[in-house]
Amino acid sequence: MTTGFETAAQALRERYSQLKAEKPKARIRTLAHEMAVSEVELVAAGCGGIQSIILREPAQEVFNELGSLGRVMALTRNEWAVHERHGKYEDIRAGKTMGIVVGPDIDLRMFFSNWKSTWAVNDDGRLSLQFFDTAGEAIHKVYVTDETDVDAYHALVKKYADPDPAWPVLAPVQARQEETPVQDPAQLRDEWLAMKDTHQFFSLLQRHKATRLAALRAVGPDLAQELPNDAAERMLQAVAARDIPFMCFVGNRGMIQIHSGPIKKLMRAGPWFNVLEPHFNLHLDTTAIASTWVVNKPTADGWVTSMECYESNGDLIAQFFGARKPGVPELAAWRELLVEYCPVSLAA
Repeated sequence: MTTGFETAAQALRERYSQLKAEKPKARIRTLAHEMAVSEVELVAAGCGGIQSIILREPAQEVFNELGSLGRVMALTRNEWAVHERHGKYEDIRAGKTMGIVVGPDIDLRMFFSNWKSTWAVNDDGRLSLQFFDTAGEAIHKVYVTDETDVDAYHALVKKYADPDPAWPVLAPVQARQEETPVQDPAQLRDEWLAMKDTHQFFSLLQRHKATRLAALRAVGPDLAQELPNDAAERMLQAVAARDIPFMCFVGNRGMIQIHSGPIKKLMRAGPWFNVLEPHFNLHLDTTAIASTWVVNKPTADGWVTSMECYESNGDLIAQFFGARKPGVPELAAWRELLVEYCPVSLAA
């Protein structure tokens, strides 16, 4: 490594050690924010005793080989929700700008425009592959477990290790779209009612130059209505009590990670409401939820309803659906549960 690399790394290690001593339970992402640096810089510097190896770009080449590791733990998060899912990467399709993983356990949607670097990380013996965006924020992490092929992990790291590592060069990501009122709510509603697939929603927003929240506010309460912000916690409790299989989506600017199935074990820990299954964990900071919506979309298979939680800046924290596959109508028990929360009747 270059002298410049080591000089920058040493300065960060010293700052990190001091802050970590003051806040021993704080995670690396939190400490990065407090230090006004990116998480990838702390990983590159080896802060907290981390051993890290940068892998060659593009990240898609590494991603396409994750199936060789066997069962791992996949982690995707944003500021307010953490989604952890155990399983094997299967049916991986990582293209130039988009990708998908559609295994029975690990279910992902990738958006590669902002992806930048990939690191192999050894954090006190805990091995992982970590993918970061151009601003140095973590997009996705893959952790070795007792069921992982560790030899395959080391072989993958050796194959893609960058022979000439350099200090991360950061670039800001595109600023979020500011929320402004929808210009033609009636047209938006007509096009919403004409949808045949939930995936058409994104193009609907693009045509109207609308944020998600602006569209929800404009379309009418039979299609989108706001609920009290304890609704997500009540929904998770009801899903567990009634044994309703559901889908939980958590994402960031480069990834969406999905769990499908029932849940049972729930636990509150401070601001975090947690789902703690052997194969699936969700950590949801309910104090960050600024608005909660039930959203009702028509499809070729009938109406599909979701619960969506947003942060005060308009970012989507998490989405929840009834468990379903394309070509299959929505689960009646899920629909009935969300209808219970709605003071205004949903379109049906």
